Amino acid sequence: MKVAMFGSIASPPDGEHIEERLEEICREAVLAESCGFDGIFFGEHHQDKKGYLPSPLIVAANVAGRTGTLKVGTNLVLLPLHHPIKVAEDAASLDVMSHGRLILGVGLGYLQRDLATFGIPSKDRVGRFEEAISILRKAWSGEVFSHHGSHYHIPDTQVLSRPSQRPGPPIWTGAVEPPAVKRAGRISDGWITAPGLPMDFARECAGLYREETAKAGRKATVVIMRDAWVAASRAEAERLMAGELETAYKYYFAGGQHRLFKGMPTETDITFNNIDRDERLVIGTPDECVEKLYRWREEVGADYFILRFRQAHSGGPPHSETMKAIELFGSKVLPQLK
Repeated sequence: MKVAMFGSIASPPDGEHIEERLEEICREAVLAESCGFDGIFFGEHHQDKKGYLPSPLIVAANVAGRTGTLKVGTNLVLLPLHHPIKVAEDAASLDVMSHGRLILGVGLGYLQRDLATFGIPSKDRVGRFEEAISILRKAWSGEVFSHHGSHYHIPDTQVLSRPSQRPGPPIWTGAVEPPAVKRAGRISDGWITAPGLPMDFARECAGLYREETAKAGRKATVVIMRDAWVAASRAEAERLMAGELETAYKYYFAGGQHRLFKGMPTETDITFNNIDRDERLVIGTPDECVEKLYRWREEVGADYFILRFRQAHSGGPPHSETMKAIELFGSKVLPQLK
């Protein structure tokens, strides 16, 4: 069982201290590597007034230069927003620089402002996404290729240098709705869940995903993203995380991710007390966190976890507390996982 971190980089309320936040995430990554975490992942949003850094591959390159074995990944690059040749080149460059440590997580994007920033109609997301993944794989082959589709027309092109990993970095797809989960099984190397996805729905989607990977002759990799915190007591963990999670979940609700909030029809219903913490969160004492991780593996077939300790949308808990949680997780939780 492999466990990675999600690197939350934002500086609420106005992004004024983003340089300090970036330095903090680098220190958190270095500590995570020394504590036995497998990797760290970064996301993409645009026009975020809190200073959310919009270029995850650049942030990942910074962290790769500070670490030696920690995998660096994206969760997610919003693939329809970018020309796939540029993504292929940037990802290959990072994979070479990190000696083969990149995992490229990609997604459609769900916030209208992200799409509007690049002038991408929502109706074009899926077509651009599927073509782009095909182009990435061709580009990383190192061979001359061309592509003529509905959205991209590429004449004879050769992308060099090739990635260190052959045939290329793993491509993991973030997906929530069943059609998108099936697509992940058909064309990518892994499926990443949303952080608040309820367990019963995740179990259903995992079954759909594995059916599609079997049809496509692919190996299934189920990646569970969860919000997490570990402390000496569950009460202490919940005290530190309650307000942060409410802020994060309201952000998702406002962005239209209503699938994550069954039983919470309005934003005012989204409170820490209303969240099914046993299902949605990996939170509590070290032993409780171990129990929750094993439950996800047994119930859903999780192969990999991406845990978010610090929340981008609220900015907390503070860096000092996050460092303590990373160290405690590394010393008391990770050694119990097999």
